[in-house]
Amino acid sequence: MATELTYFFSMVSPFAYIGHDTFLALAAKLDLTVNYRPMMLGQVFAETGGQPPAKRHPLRQAYRLIELQRWREKRGLKFNMKPDHWPFDCKTADRVVIAICEARQDPGPFMALGFNAIWVENRDLGDDAVIADVLEAAGLKSGPLIKAAREDRIGALYEQYTREAIEKGCVGSPCYVLNGEPFWGQDRLELLEDAIRSGREPYAAPAA
Repeated sequence: MATELTYFFSMVSPFAYIGHDTFLALAAKLDLTVNYRPMMLGQVFAETGGQPPAKRHPLRQAYRLIELQRWREKRGLKFNMKPDHWPFDCKTADRVVIAICEARQDPGPFMALGFNAIWVENRDLGDDAVIADVLEAAGLKSGPLIKAAREDRIGALYEQYTREAIEKGCVGSPCYVLNGEPFWGQDRLELLEDAIRSGREPYAAPAA
């Protein structure tokens, strides 16, 4: 029986991009059932004490750029750390992922190509035309999915997933939740794999 795992993320997140292919490879290797949950990252930051990069102390901003370089090399990626169109309004791209899932299709290819569009091709994933191109490249019909992404029902799911992320202890993107235990950051994928393979009970913070 496949292990079920919930994947919280936003398409605007560079670390979701960095870990995406590695996570999908892990999911395939361990036969994971993945529940994709795009979330409003700004709201998650606001409610959990986080800050978007531009509002962080200069030392934290500098350290983030060092980390991007480390993980770019570690994952064997080639990308621009300061793309022209980042940050961007990620609402439509995030909601398109939800629309793909609601249509019972695999969002993985769209996400991979979308991340590549941002970080490698220097394109604006906040632009509907770019989103449409990426959807078509992923073998998906862009018109119905972009239209669906604007529907109230998809917006309600986006808000619901954001609340769920906070309730489950996610404080950033990506965050993988296994049996109620959050693993924040693509650099926790090794620990996630260990937890799945061992079958151990989930860890929780001790009561105050």
